[in-house]
Amino acid sequence: MIEQRGRPVWLTVLLLGLCAALIVTFILLGNWQMRRLTWKTDLIEAVESRAFGDPVDLPEAFEPDAHSYLRVRAPGQFDMDKPVLVKAVTGLGPGHWLMMPLLADGRTIWVNRGFVPSQAQDPAGWAAPVTPVTGLLRPSEPTGTLLERNDPGAGRWVSRDVEALSEALGLGKTVPYFIDADHNAEQAGWPRGGLTQLSFRNTHLSYALTWYAMAALLFGAVAYLTIARLRR
Repeated sequence: MIEQRGRPVWLTVLLLGLCAALIVTFILLGNWQMRRLTWKTDLIEAVESRAFGDPVDLPEAFEPDAHSYLRVRAPGQFDMDKPVLVKAVTGLGPGHWLMMPLLADGRTIWVNRGFVPSQAQDPAGWAAPVTPVTGLLRPSEPTGTLLERNDPGAGRWVSRDVEALSEALGLGKTVPYFIDADHNAEQAGWPRGGLTQLSFRNTHLSYALTWYAMAALLFGAVAYLTIARLRR
C-alpha cells in the first residue's frame, strides 16, 4: 500500500498486520464454533437416543462417548455412613447434590441421589434410598469447576469427582462414572432426583456465521481501502 501523506510506512504496515491478525482470529473462532456445533449435535442425539429408553444393565467397560446419559439399572447396597454434599445450583435454587456410594460386586458406584436445598442438609430428614437404582450414567467430573476446586481435606466439594471422593473416604475400586438417580414419584421430601439437564441450547451455528461474517467484512474493507489508495 502506498503511504498516505503524513503517515509513516511502519504505521501502515502495523495497521495491515493488525487487520490480518483479526481476520485470522475471526476465522479461527468460527472454526471453533463449528467444532462446538458438531459436539453439541452429537450430545443432543446421544441424549435423545439413550436417556428416555428402558433402563439397561451397567456396561462392562464405560466409554464416555458411548455411554453418557445411558439409562441404567444398578443393584447394590448403599453405604449410609458416607454421604457427601456437592455444591449445586438448580432450578429449585442453591443447595447440594447428595452423593452416596453404592457397593456392588466389590466395587463402588457413586450415585447422585438428587438435590438437597441449603435448608435441608440434616440427614435425619432425608428419604431412605431405594434399590436397585435407576438413572443416567454421567462421567466423573475431576478436579472441580472453572472457578472453584474441590478441597477434599476440608470436605468441600464443587464437582462430582468420583475417584477423589472414593480416595477421600477410603473406599475401594471405583468405576469412572456416577449415576444421576431418577426422581421417585412416590418419595416425598429430599433429595429430589431426576434433575439431570436434558435440553441444550444450540446456537453455535449462528455464532460461527457471525465470526465468519466479521472476517469477511473486515477483509472487504481492507481490500477496498487498499485498492482505492493504490488507484489514487
